[in-house]
Amino acid sequence: MGMPEGIGAIDLMIGFPAADMAKQYAFITQQTKDRQSKEEFEFPAEYMFKNPPDKVLEKDDPIGTTLREMDKWGVEKGMIGVTDEEGNGVKALKQHPDRFIPSGNGDPNKGMQGIEQIVKEFETFGIKAVGLFPAGTFPQVAINDKKMYPIYAKCSELGIAVFCCAGVPGPRLRMEPQKVEYIDEVMYDFPELTFVTRHGCEPWQDLAVKLMLKWPNLYYSTSAFAPKHYPQAIINYANTRGADKIMYAGYFPMGLSLERIMTEMRDVGFKDEVWPKFLRGNAERVLGL
Repeated sequence: MGMPEGIGAIDLMIGFPAADMAKQYAFITQQTKDRQSKEEFEFPAEYMFKNPPDKVLEKDDPIGTTLREMDKWGVEKGMIGVTDEEGNGVKALKQHPDRFIPSGNGDPNKGMQGIEQIVKEFETFGIKAVGLFPAGTFPQVAINDKKMYPIYAKCSELGIAVFCCAGVPGPRLRMEPQKVEYIDEVMYDFPELTFVTRHGCEPWQDLAVKLMLKWPNLYYSTSAFAPKHYPQAIINYANTRGADKIMYAGYFPMGLSLERIMTEMRDVGFKDEVWPKFLRGNAERVLGL
């Protein structure tokens, strides 16, 4: 059987159309060096995606646009950032608390100021996770760099998850900070930490599977990948020993439409018993929803 209907998916990476894309992605383009990234691309990983939806979507009602797409394609809840440039995350949480899950953002270069920000977001919004983009920090900070450790320690203390980009980044940034092997050291030093990878872990997806077998609190989310490009190693793992470890995350509206995601999802070869966990159950358990 293919993907069942009516589950009410939880999307662990969703956002809102950006009124000013250049401003939204300035934190990435400030450190790119190639001309296309600096002058031509509105979206830093534009070369990887066909017709990114953020370039054509209605911008006057960003929250309404996202909700309409969620309703149309069976997404009940979406995890959003509370620190986006345009303030849509905070507005969405206030207006639709039943539809959105709050997530903070970690910046290891801010030191204790960054830790205080995480605590403030936890106390104010009840964030369930903190997002990390090692290749996108400026200057870059690797997954296992000790500048990251205060964030890991605070998330462990608060009982919230870390969602961290791993593998070769889409934007034309150095990949070294996101080598999957670095996760092993972090899990060794923080065994209580819930660590969820983002953006595929490629080309080290087989290593990601080995590490998930090794570390109980290590998980994988499918963000930024169209379903037809889900790594086969991840599908195989979900269908065998990893049914509780793989979670759905999209990439709307940055690079993928929900229409494309949910249409291609029907052909993903998950076993019947995996689908409810992948689309919803694992996220509920990991985030304590």
